[in-house]
Amino acid sequence: MIELLKNLFGFGPKVNYAELVKSGAVILDVRSKGEYSGGHIKGSVNIPVDSLGNNTSRFTDKNKPIITCCASGMRSGMAKNILKSKGYTQVYNGGSWIGLQTKI
Repeated sequence: MIELLKNLFGFGPKVNYAELVKSGAVILDVRSKGEYSGGHIKGSVNIPVDSLGNNTSRFTDKNKPIITCCASGMRSGMAKNILKSKGYTQVYNGGSWIGLQTKI
C-alpha cells in the first residue's frame, strides 16, 4: 500500500528528468486549458486528465518516455496510471509543473 502511494504521488525511485527530456521525452501537462494558459513548461503538450483516456492516440510510440505534470502531482499521478493501463511503458509522474520545470 505504501509503495502504491509513493508511486502514485511520484515519490518512487529518483528519476533524471533532464536526461529524459534530452532523450526526447514528451512533457504532458494534464491541467485544464485555463490553468495551462496561465503558465506552463515550454514545449509541453496539454491534455486535461479528464479527457486523456480518449486522446492517447497522439502518442503513437508507446515506448517513448512521457513525463506527466499538473499543479500538485495528484492529476499527473492519475494520468500516469491511465497511460500505463493503455500500454505506455515509460511514464513518469513529474509532479507539479513548477517543480518539474526546475528539474529539467
